[in-house]
Amino acid sequence: MLNEEISKVYIDILKEELVPAMGCTEPVAVAFAGALARKTLGKQPEAVRLTVSGNIIKNVKSVIVPHTGGRRELHTAVAAGICCGNPDRKLEVISEADDEQIGLIDKFLDSAEISVAKSDANNSFDIQVAVYEGNNSAYVRIIGNHTNVVYIKKTMKCCLISPFRMM
Repeated sequence: MLNEEISKVYIDILKEELVPAMGCTEPVAVAFAGALARKTLGKQPEAVRLTVSGNIIKNVKSVIVPHTGGRRELHTAVAAGICCGNPDRKLEVISEADDEQIGLIDKFLDSAEISVAKSDANNSFDIQVAVYEGNNSAYVRIIGNHTNVVYIKKTMKCCLISPFRMM
């Protein structure tokens, strides 16, 4: 029989590893990061820069992003989080999306500037989302595992006119 201290260690490990998730965890983690970045920004962004590790690119490439009407790919995952995500739900971030919110994904994909790049970090699990609206920006980084948020930042009146245009 395990003593109480060892049992607690096992239970803590299980609580960390067994997180409820809606669908494939990589696109949902991208949606989580997008929702958290939008919440941090405080409004709908006009531009998004998504930087992810090679494993994320590979794992999201061909899976359906849940609650998006069969849509796929990284652009969709981050847009779903931004348009209809509740970051408090973590890996169930888009589980409450209704048809009206899902319709906003296509509008956002058509109107927002979204770039996707491969991370040069030496980590197999790295998601970085930077969102921009006017002179304001927000940045979220998840590294190591699906809900391990290591950095959140909001910048007011940033010096960039657009994250994609040189002055």
